[in-house]
This record gives sequence, C-alpha cells and structure tokens, in this order.
Amino acid sequence: MVVKQISIFLENKFGRLAAVTKVLGDAGINIRALSIADTAEFGILRLIVDQPDRSYEILKKARFTVSETEVLAVEVRDVPGGLAAVLQVMAEAQINIEYMYGFLARASEDALIVFRVEQPLAAIRLLQERGIKLLEGDKVYKI
Repeated sequence: MVVKQISIFLENKFGRLAAVTKVLGDAGINIRALSIADTAEFGILRLIVDQPDRSYEILKKARFTVSETEVLAVEVRDVPGGLAAVLQVMAEAQINIEYMYGFLARASEDALIVFRVEQPLAAIRLLQERGIKLLEGDKVYKI
C-alpha cells in the first residue's frame, strides 16, 4: 500500500529545478505529482513519477542528491470536509503527518492526497479499517 516518492535536494540556484526536470524528461520519465519546500539556501523537490526506481538511478548518475521515501496515496472525498475527515481519523489515532500534498491527476471521483506519516503501517491499517481507500504504487504510477 505504499508509494515510492523520489526526493531531490537542490541548491536554491537558478536553473536547478529545470535541470532535474530535463534529466527526467530526456529519460522519458513522467512526473505525476510534485511538491517543493525551500529555504534560503536549498530546496527539497518531492516527486511521484511513473518509473521511481529508474528515476532514482538516473538522478544519481546525474549527480543529484536523491533519496527514496515511502508515502501513502489516499483517496479523499472531493467534498467540503473530505480532507478534514481523513485527518481527524489520523489525529484520533495519534498518527503524525510529516507532510502532505495533492496529486495532479484523479484515479476516481475522489481527490488523491499524498501523505508522509511517522507510522505508515499503523496508518495503513487504520485507514483500511475506516474504509478509506489507499492506492497501490503500481496504480499511482500509471495515473
């Protein structure tokens, strides 16, 4: 039930983001979702791509500082309060969310949110028990 996320640590310099996307594009890798967090000196680009293992290798060879993280792709009802309901389930179980971001495409009529949590196995079990749908990595990479 986990999805592989690629994280790239970038110096906050002109053209670094363009360089990453060019390397991936030249390799025929499609970015499915992304998030960027930055400080004055560096940024972290988090990506869900259609070929995570290959992306990791290609970015390493291109001398980027890259890591792979497991995240959860959760279907959230696309109605007012839909996200709040999922967050409340995790809050009640004291599962800390380190970060989250929206997905750019839809797998169904619901929204798709990517979560990084401290306790992924507990979160998976809890969400499944509550009837909240999680997507397998293979399905997410093909969206």
